[in-house]
Amino acid sequence: MHNKTTKVGSSKNKSISFNNTEVAFKYKTDADLELAYRLFSVINVNFLAKIGPPITRFAMTIGLPVKSLIKATIFRHFCGGETIAECEPTIEKLATGGVGTILDYSVEGEEEEAVFDATCEEIIQTILRADGDSRVPLTVFKITGLGRFALLEKIDAGQALSDQEQAEFVRVEQRVDRICQISHQKGVPTMIDAEESWIQQTIDRLAMDMMRKHNREKPLIYNTYQLYRSDKLASLKADISVAQNEGFILGAKIVRGAYLEKERKRAQQLNYPSPIHPTKQATDEAYDQAIDYCVAHISVVAFLAGTHNESSCQLLIERMDDHQLTHQHRHIYFAQLLGMSDNLSFNLADAGYHVAKYVPYGPIKAVLPYLFRRAQENTSIAGQMGRELKLIIQEKRRRRLG
Repeated sequence: MHNKTTKVGSSKNKSISFNNTEVAFKYKTDADLELAYRLFSVINVNFLAKIGPPITRFAMTIGLPVKSLIKATIFRHFCGGETIAECEPTIEKLATGGVGTILDYSVEGEEEEAVFDATCEEIIQTILRADGDSRVPLTVFKITGLGRFALLEKIDAGQALSDQEQAEFVRVEQRVDRICQISHQKGVPTMIDAEESWIQQTIDRLAMDMMRKHNREKPLIYNTYQLYRSDKLASLKADISVAQNEGFILGAKIVRGAYLEKERKRAQQLNYPSPIHPTKQATDEAYDQAIDYCVAHISVVAFLAGTHNESSCQLLIERMDDHQLTHQHRHIYFAQLLGMSDNLSFNLADAGYHVAKYVPYGPIKAVLPYLFRRAQENTSIAGQMGRELKLIIQEKRRRRLG
């Protein structure tokens, strides 16, 4: 991010109103705002959000010309582009509001080794693009972009691998190691995304190995903790203890989680206890306890609070004040997704906090799973879309009257 005046101590230095739509939507043109209004109006209708993905897949499969429509609407709103170069205007727009970009090559679920190698090279390109540019403070990748889901699932289940599968997993480890090695060389922090619970143990092990190797002097590799899982608060605390005992800094991205319906459905189908908290309130409590614990152990943990929840953002502000931490403490970031919760991102940045947006990019067809998750996830967040729409309408009215 661009250099800003560091604000020390209390957030009373500049009060934050998450209702300030002038700051929140300052970088959006009237056309951008109208597009956002139309998109969230559609996403807010559960029926349309559910039937949209299969219809879109079918249309693309039979060759209907829907790609240009997708690119001009939902892709334009939630993604930076199809290439890093196409993300440049988004990087600059976010930076004008003091918000950093997290380049996220959102290709997943592939099967071929050649694709995994190409994805590895593209992830490395995001690190090289971020090198030396404070507007791109972090990068991120998914392990399933580098290896077969079924292979990770087999390892997680403790099943024996064939010689061929063992060699295949060695290649996955080598790709992860290469990405993290370049992250270390360039000094660019890189986050490893969390995924489904039945492959997460393998991801966690890889992430901890990389942190042990590269986080001795400063936090460069981050693992992700999905706090809607009933075991993840304990897991976060245990990993912080390991980092403290072994002399490295734990990098932690804390989120609520992105696979809620999928997790519960699989648990029901296979007749095992759901790994997800039974209520949203329990998830919220676990998330806020994670914030408390991370701030209390800030010397040994660097964390990114990935959240669209205003109360959790306010809690982190208050905890930073309680511990007399600067607004730009090097171990703390707020983060949201591109195209959502601009009222949080830009008002936090305006008050001097470290903030970054996930900016997904990649070929439209490959990024569709990400876009569909956004639509389905948003409809499952009670009040979230209503909140987005209300703020957009408020800003449209302010501009008309202004």
